[in-house]
Amino acid sequence: MTRHSLIRSPARLLVAIAALAAIVIGVLRIEAPGRGIETAHVTVDGTPVTVRVPDGASSAPAIVITHGFAGSRQLMDPIAVSLARNGYVAVSFDFLGHGRNPRPLTGDVTTEDGATAALLGELARVTDLARSLPASDGRVGLVGHSMASDIIVRAARGDPDIGASVAISLFSREVTAAEPRNLLIVVGGWEEFLGDEALRTLRLSAGPDAVEGQTYGDPARGTARRFVNADNVEHVGVLYSPETLAETVAWFDHVFGRTSDGPVDARGPWIALLLAGVVALGWPLAMLLPKIARRQPPQPRSTRTVLAIAVGPALLTPMILWPLEADLLPVLVAGYLATHFLVYGALTGTALVLVGGARPGIPGKRLALCVLATTLFAIFAIGLPLDRYVASFMPHEGRLAVMAALTLGTVVYTLADEWLVRMPGAPGWLPVLTKVCMLTSLGIAIAMDMSALFFLIIIFPVIILFFVIYGLFSGWIHRATGHPSIAGLATGIAFGWALGVTFPMLAG
Repeated sequence: MTRHSLIRSPARLLVAIAALAAIVIGVLRIEAPGRGIETAHVTVDGTPVTVRVPDGASSAPAIVITHGFAGSRQLMDPIAVSLARNGYVAVSFDFLGHGRNPRPLTGDVTTEDGATAALLGELARVTDLARSLPASDGRVGLVGHSMASDIIVRAARGDPDIGASVAISLFSREVTAAEPRNLLIVVGGWEEFLGDEALRTLRLSAGPDAVEGQTYGDPARGTARRFVNADNVEHVGVLYSPETLAETVAWFDHVFGRTSDGPVDARGPWIALLLAGVVALGWPLAMLLPKIARRQPPQPRSTRTVLAIAVGPALLTPMILWPLEADLLPVLVAGYLATHFLVYGALTGTALVLVGGARPGIPGKRLALCVLATTLFAIFAIGLPLDRYVASFMPHEGRLAVMAALTLGTVVYTLADEWLVRMPGAPGWLPVLTKVCMLTSLGIAIAMDMSALFFLIIIFPVIILFFVIYGLFSGWIHRATGHPSIAGLATGIAFGWALGVTFPMLAG
C-alpha cells in the first residue's frame, strides 16, 4: 500500500471525507447547547467540580448533579447543560475514586456504613459550595443517577434545606412517605425492575392507586411526588433521553416556582454520529499502513483443533483462578480481571505454539512504528471524544500503576487472540467465537464467586463495546499489514487503558 493509496481508492477517499464530516457535524451539534453558559472548573477539598452558570445570571437555585458507580461528571453533562440553559446554576463533580478525583473511595462499597458515609460527606461539601456561589439564591436541588440516587435521598433526608430531588434509575430503601422533600423518579423504559421499584416508592406517599406520569402532593409542603418512565432507553441511555431532561427541568420549575423555555441538551444522536465518524475513519487510515512480512505458520490441523484452542482457555481460566483473591489492585476487581486476561492469553498462546500456529519472531522497526501509530489512534481518536462528552478517559497519575497491570494482561490476551483468529484458513466466524468465549469465561468466574466478582458485570458493556470497535480496527489493520501482532499490541494497550480508567479507585 503506497502513501497515495487513499487518493487512488475512491471508496476509501469517500469514506474518509464522510467520516470527517460526521466528526465535524457531531462536535458542532454537541457544543451548540453550551453557548451562553459560563463554565468554571474548581476543586473543593481536592474534589474536581464543574460549575455552569447562564450568562448574566445573578439569582437562581443551584442544582447539584451526581453520577453513578464507575461514572464521572461528563456522563451527567446533558442534565447539567440542560439545567444551565434553563436558568439554573448547575454543579457537577467526580465522586471519590471516580473520574479525575485523585482521592480513592474509602470504606466497604458493599455496606451502608462504609463508602456511603464518605460519599455523603463529599456531597455535603459540594452542596455547601453550591449554596455559596454568587449566582445562587440559596435554594438547592439534587440530581443523582443509579448509585448516587441513594446518596441524594439520604442527603436530602438529612438536610431540610434541600428543596427538591430528582432520582434517576432509583434504588433506595431510604425513601419514606414523607422524605425526601419533592421527589421525582425517572427510570428508563427498559429498566423493568427499577420501574416496579419506582412505582412502589411512589405509592408510599401517593397511595396504592398512584400511577406513572401523574404528579401527587404539594411542593409548598414538600410532599410532591412523580414517577416517569423514559421510553426506549436503558440504564445509561436514560441520561441522554430528551424525556428525562425535560422532566428534570420541569420538576425544578414546578417546585421552585419558575418558568423555563430553554432547550434541553439532546446530544445522544450527535455523540453516536461523532463516534461513528471516528470508527469509520479508521478504515481508510488503516489502509495507509505498510505490508509487513511475517513467517507464515502452517495450516491449522483441523476445525476441531481450532475449536479446542478457542474454547479450552474459557473453561480452564476460571478454574485455575478460583482460589485467587479479587482485590489484588486498588481498583475494584481490576486485579482479578488483569490476571484473568493474562492466564487466558497465556493458555491460548501456549496452545498455538504447540500446534505450530504462532511464530511471532522479533519485532522490527517498521512493525514497531505501525504499533505506535495504531495504538495512538486506538487510544486518543476514541478516547478524547469520550473524555470530553461521555466519561472520563484521561487518567490521573494515581491510576497509572493499575493501568500498567491491566495492560500486561490485556496485551497477552489480545496478542494470542489475534494470532489465533488470523491463522491461514481460520473460519470467518472465529473472531466472534473467541470473544463470546471470553465473555462466557468471565461469566463462569462471576458465577463461581458472586460476592467477590459481582462488580465485573458492570464492565461487560465496556468489554463488548471494545470487542466491536477494536474488532473492526484489528481486521482492517491485519488486511493492510498482514501481521497479527500489530493489532494485538495496539488493541491490548488501548483495552488496558480503557479498563484502567473505568473502575473506581478504592482504599481500605
